[in-house]
Amino acid sequence: RSSQQGADSGDGSPSSAAAETPSSEDFSLSLLDTNLPAEAETELRSFIAKRLSKGALFEGMGNVASVGLSIPEYKVGCYYCRFQQENLLEMTTLESEINVPEYVVCFLEDTFRLELDKYIQSLKINLDLEQKTLETCVSPCLRSWFENAICPVQRVVQLFQEKLAFLLHAALSYTPVEVKNADERTEKDISRFLAAASLQGLVQEGTMTSLCVAMTEEQHKSMIIDCGGPQPQLHNAGSNRFCEDWMHAFLNGAEGGNPFLFRQILENFKLKAIQDINNLKRFIRQAEMNHYALFKCYMFLKNCGSGDVLLKIVKVEHAEMPEARNVVTVLEEFMRE
Repeated sequence: RSSQQGADSGDGSPSSAAAETPSSEDFSLSLLDTNLPAEAETELRSFIAKRLSKGALFEGMGNVASVGLSIPEYKVGCYYCRFQQENLLEMTTLESEINVPEYVVCFLEDTFRLELDKYIQSLKINLDLEQKTLETCVSPCLRSWFENAICPVQRVVQLFQEKLAFLLHAALSYTPVEVKNADERTEKDISRFLAAASLQGLVQEGTMTSLCVAMTEEQHKSMIIDCGGPQPQLHNAGSNRFCEDWMHAFLNGAEGGNPFLFRQILENFKLKAIQDINNLKRFIRQAEMNHYALFKCYMFLKNCGSGDVLLKIVKVEHAEMPEARNVVTVLEEFMRE
């Protein structure tokens, strides 16, 4: 900064660079760590500097952009986030003149934005007050970002194989999952997969909460995954044709071993589930006044492959709508028969 000495800043890998953020136009960026070639690092630093000078980086908010760098790919996706040390922020008062060190971390990846947002939060926790700990504590964390943030979905697919359908069903139906006899990384991988495969953020928050409560109160309660043997053993597990079809899509994608392909399959899985939910809601609205539309609802639930889950979701969402609730009750009776 112009007023006093700036602090170093942080960055990640496999292709990444980091910089200090300014509070005025007069600033410089100092590199903490990178695994980019020198020319590409300079280009990325220039890109970040322009964003900073425009005030386009808000603290704690991850951004993605396409960046042209001197590496084999012509343009690459770049995730970048500005952050400050939590412990120093707590010590700073409105009257103080403390210049809190600020950092920008960049990962050349733009598909796993939510995962990288969480990764930045863990990085902030690891960032100590002492500058000397940056190299020993933060740099190893940066170098492991790809394994920890990008590869969990791939590892879960390889671990569960055909049993992945049960995991997809649990995520889609908000069934609570309990993991036993697993090492720390496997347990985290399963948790991250379930979070990534669920419709969280795509359905109403109230609906999600009610579904979680309803599934917990059901007789089966939580699905148990026992990782004590060479293959995980599942208890109280459920599945349907929809999840089995998507399980095959994951296994077919495993031949290429590309973690980004798994993520795309996962996003398509959720997109299709949301489309089916919206179609069913539309049919239910029509069925409130039309018996033929009620029959269309029933046929849709029979043929979509995930009627068991969709019916639970719309039942929760329509709990306060008498006419729609009556339609759902009739559909439940037909589906049971």
